[in-house]
Order: sequence, then C-alpha cells, then structure tokens
Amino acid sequence: MLHQDSHHAPYSDRTAGTDAASTLVRAAASSGAAPAGDPGVVPRPAPEFGPEHARAPYAEALQRFAASSPRSFMVPGHGNDPEHGGAHLAELFGERVPELDVPLMLPGIDLGEDSPLVAAQRLAADAWGAKRSWFLTNGASQANRTAAIAVRGLGERIMIQRSMHSSLTDGVLLAGLIPSFVSPNVDEHHGIAHGLTPEALDAALTREAEAGHPVDSVLVVSPSYFGSTADVAGLSRVAHDHGAAIIVDGAWGAHFGFHPGLPESPVRLGADLVISSTHKLAGSLTQSAMLHLGDTAMAERLEPLVARAFSMTASTSMSGILMGSLDTARRALVQGGAQIGEAVAAAAEIRARLRQDPRFRVISDDFAAFPDIVETDALRIPIDVSALGQSGHWVRARLIDGHGTYTEMSTATSVVLVIGALRTVDVDRFMRDLGAVADEAAALPATDAVAFPALPESGELRMRPREAFFGDSETVSAEEAVGRVSADTLAAYPPGIPNLLPGEEITAETVAFLRAVAASPTGYVRGAADAAVATFRVVRAGA
Repeated sequence: MLHQDSHHAPYSDRTAGTDAASTLVRAAASSGAAPAGDPGVVPRPAPEFGPEHARAPYAEALQRFAASSPRSFMVPGHGNDPEHGGAHLAELFGERVPELDVPLMLPGIDLGEDSPLVAAQRLAADAWGAKRSWFLTNGASQANRTAAIAVRGLGERIMIQRSMHSSLTDGVLLAGLIPSFVSPNVDEHHGIAHGLTPEALDAALTREAEAGHPVDSVLVVSPSYFGSTADVAGLSRVAHDHGAAIIVDGAWGAHFGFHPGLPESPVRLGADLVISSTHKLAGSLTQSAMLHLGDTAMAERLEPLVARAFSMTASTSMSGILMGSLDTARRALVQGGAQIGEAVAAAAEIRARLRQDPRFRVISDDFAAFPDIVETDALRIPIDVSALGQSGHWVRARLIDGHGTYTEMSTATSVVLVIGALRTVDVDRFMRDLGAVADEAAALPATDAVAFPALPESGELRMRPREAFFGDSETVSAEEAVGRVSADTLAAYPPGIPNLLPGEEITAETVAFLRAVAASPTGYVRGAADAAVATFRVVRAGA
C-alpha cells in the first residue's frame, strides 16, 4: 500500500509563499477561505501586471485576418469563408469559427522572430512567471510528452511521483528514460492520492544515488486532482540539491498566481518546467495548454532541449483558434482579479453551506492531516456524500439526469466540483439541485459501499519500459498474467494515474485493483486489452 510520510523537517522552513501549513490562512466563508483543518492559501499580495497585458496580440492578428475578407486558396478547405465553403461550420459554431480558423505560416500572424504569436507567448511567460512559454494544442498530455523528451537530454534517469498522469509514461517510452518512483501520500478512506513532502523526495533521491543510480530529473504533481497543493518551493530545492531538474505537473493549477485567494504559480516557486492545462480552470478552449520554462539555473540547458522536443510533439497544423483562446485567456486572467474573486467567494459559499448540512462533508477540511499538503485550491470542492447511503457515482448520475448539473468526477464516496477561475456561479441553484438529490437518496434503501481493493504497490521493474513496450508480446488471461512482465501502460480512470507500466511485473494485487475499477459504474482502465481487464498484454516468454 502507498504510505504516508509522517515527518516534516528539514525542508519545512518555507519561503516566498510556502509557509508551514499551521500558519496558512484560515477564514470564514465570507472571506473566501476555509475553517481550521483545511490548509487554505498562504497570504500574498494581489499580483501586478504591466499595461502590455491589456493586449492579446495573436488573437488580434486573427481578427485582423478575418476582417480583411481574404480570398483563400490554401488550407483549411473551408477557405475561411463562412458562406462559400464553411457554411456547415457556421451553422454549428457561428461565422467567427471558420473566419478565425487560420493555418500556420502567415505573415503578420505567426511568421517572424517578433510575430504576434511570439509576442503572445512572451506575455504568457510574464503572466505565469516563466522565462519562456510554449502554446500547445494537444493539451497537457503534449506538455508531459514534450517535457519527458526534453529532460532525456540531461540524462536517462527520471524519478516520478507515482500518481503522475499516464501521458508522462508515454513520454518515458518515447524518450527511452529509465524511471524510478516515489509514492505520494494517500487518503485511504477516499482513495485519493495527494502529493509529496520534500523529505520523502529527498529520501527517494538519496536511495537512488546510494544505489549508484543518481537521478537526472524529477517529476512531481501539484495540485492533485482534488486540489491539494504541495510545497513546490521545498521540492524544487531538494531536486536541485541532488543536481536534478524538476518538472511540476501543474495541469490542474493553470489559474494559480492570478489572485491572492489562490496558490502561487509553481513557475515562481523554483520549478524548471511546469505543465499547465490552461483549458481546465483558466478559461481557454478544450485541448489548449501551455508548457512553461522556469527562470532557474537549469533554464539555459533546458531551453534548447524543450524547443527541439516541442518540434517533435507539435502538429504542423496547430489550431489558430486554440492558440487564440490561450492568448485571450491570459489577458482575461490578468485583468480579471475581481471576477476571479467572485469565483473564489462562490466556492467558499458552497463550502460553508455544505458544512451546515450533516448529509455532506467537505473532504478538503481534513487536508491538514496530510503533511504534504500546504495549500488548497479554493476552486476545487471535493464533497463526501457517503452519508446519503448512495455512492458518489449515483449522486453524479442523478445530478446529470435529473437536473442537468454536471460535476467533474465521482468516486465511491465523493463528487468533485470544479469552478473555472472566470466563472459566475449560481450557488443557490447548485445547492438546490444537490439537496434534491440528497432528498431522493433518503427515500431509497442504503446501498453497501463498494469495497475496492487497496491501492497496490507497483511491481518490480524487470525490463526497461521502452524495451517491454516495443518487444514481442502476447495476450493472456488475468490469472496467467500474474508474475509476467507488462507490455502496456494501464491506468485507472478517473483520475488517469498509471497503475502498471511496461516492464513492470504484474502482481495479483494490481490485477484485482484494475478489475475492480473496470467493474465500477463510471470507471475504466486506459490501455487495457479489453474493457473488463480480463486479459493482459505481456512480454512474450523468452523474448
């Protein structure tokens, strides 16, 4: 079972917005924070940005192109004409989508060393505190793969927080990295993986060094899927003390750093590379993201490596619409302090009302019990619904089917709300919908809680992941797979954390866990040979 780290020294002396959890902001709902028990947000001043952030140079260039009524004889095939070529798109999306859907390599838009696209990315770097930022149109998954390929230039050994996203393992395979792992703290009751303490990372890096395998790069995850935020400054110091670059998978924290009621941007806390899934809570369109290079001692070595890796993972037909949404989202975040404050206040009000109802519990109120959690994302609300006598999956389904209200995810015990940083929320409507579902549950017989197996320890890494993935393989039954070497990456969703990697030995515990998730109402296992995980793809014996 994944273990919890119980000590909190020598890296508990935090700096620049990473004070110890006991000194974090505790505030009433009216001020947008949480009661004692929930690590809130470290006090920090409101961010300040220069007047140049009033512009969105790339988005403005798209608008100028559309306004010029171009006669296009190039791709895309709709010709940027919503009437003569793009009528089918205009009918679905409106005229602006085909007008703004421009290709790459156009003067005045993305060509040249100081093009509007370059200017937009420079503003993004300034907004998040980076030395350089790249716009991505294949999500944070592209950022993870790009980062993995880039750090291979520093060396082949990477230490990975085991709760990483499965796309990072894709990058490990592509780059031929040799991974080692460190387990995050885990909420056993809810089955939630949180983060790492600096001490846990230090111990893991020391273990590898003493075994003759010094690590060249590290990947940690902060914030978690449930909003728990780790001590990124302390983790960065530990990695750098060991001579390793640190990648922070901050996919769920793209909105950090834009309001004093939110945690700081991990780029400003010493990270070398930060994955930023901008579409999640920061307001850009789905599948748009950014990769940020920190202004650290590693930056000079990493910048050309990232640029080369980006050229390998980026499409040669990157969407102007997605990149334009990144540019305008940055401008909206910079200018939207009051609007973000309203979203934070709405989230606080939802938490306050939930605390007044004995049928619910705010899971993050217990985050202070975990030494890795130093702050909480105010815009993520994990709700324990187990007192209703029905599963979180049932609650989520009833909210959708009966009220048209969608929550981000559910587990056996919880539902999780995500509130975008620029959202306006009807708190009364949500609480009314949730209350109605709770009333409905009270009229039903209570169901037995789903008994999931414990999160399994990973099996021994018996082959390099790349060799196992590309080697000769065969498909065998789940029973026959135990003791064999996996040829696939298998990750239980949600939240997409790999439970089995190519090259690892398949254990009976892992088989039981994956099959239980696959049988749950809303779970599935990415990469499985079949939906029920009745079979596994393994390295052929003797290969």
